[in-house]
Amino acid sequence: MCGEDRFTGKNYDHRRQLLIDRFKLLSQIYSIDIAAYAVMSNHYHLVLHVDKRRALKWSRDEVISRWYKLFNGNILVDEYLKGKVQTSQQLDTVINISERWRARLHDISWFMKSLNEFIARSSNKEDDCTGKFWEGRFKSQALLDNNALLSCMAYVDLNPVRAGECHSLLTSDFTSIQERIIQHSAHKKNINNPKAKPDFSIQQQPESLLSFIGADNSDDGIPFGLKDYLELVDWSGRHIDLLKEGYITANEPKIIDALQIDEDEWIESVLNFRRQYGSFAGSQNALRHFALAHGHSWHKGTG
Repeated sequence: MCGEDRFTGKNYDHRRQLLIDRFKLLSQIYSIDIAAYAVMSNHYHLVLHVDKRRALKWSRDEVISRWYKLFNGNILVDEYLKGKVQTSQQLDTVINISERWRARLHDISWFMKSLNEFIARSSNKEDDCTGKFWEGRFKSQALLDNNALLSCMAYVDLNPVRAGECHSLLTSDFTSIQERIIQHSAHKKNINNPKAKPDFSIQQQPESLLSFIGADNSDDGIPFGLKDYLELVDWSGRHIDLLKEGYITANEPKIIDALQIDEDEWIESVLNFRRQYGSFAGSQNALRHFALAHGHSWHKGTG
């Protein structure tokens, strides 16, 4: 997908930015926010926030406008936009079509279709070939509680560190953590210094990513402080990367205590999050409660 083809020697790193640009564009059209991302050489990770409430507030015309930015329209809807729909039956049909589109505009499967199909077509065109591009359908896990959200985001942001591609969050290219850190221009000067510890007193946040709003804020967003999260991921990276200076630090992040997180369990999560859980991720209580609510006795990860 990206990186260098060892058979031809051709480099495809430009596709990483193409992928990032695409899912950020889709996030502006769909009612789906990007919480975290990491684009690797042969796969990528996204942590998504589906905001159904926001989609339900859109007017019919806004739904149609958003849909038309990505897909072909409908002849009757075209007539509606021109003010030529005259009968109640025609209007009912337009309403039904727009409501179907509204539901799709907060649906992860449609979001991923718009992303993966675009990348596949672009890549096949570039390679002058046809056929299947992706190995298979995307895999998803529902994050049932805040601890699952936090550990999954850290798992995603630390992908390049775990893979040995870098030894610093500042040099962790094509990740949301790097984008958050260098958002403020004062931090760009340290981008080439892998031993420099990031300054986590950042207030400005990227507009294209879901914002950290703090635990006491009731608005939509990530329910942690940005500074706390950056400190936690940096601390985690220093524990999983044996080559990094300051591998073991004496001062653990405050959020570890605040959320009553066990250190060993936390490190295990950011190392093996995908393998710990099945389709749902969360605490033992959250997993059991969700399972019982849907007629099951347990989900993978309850142990």
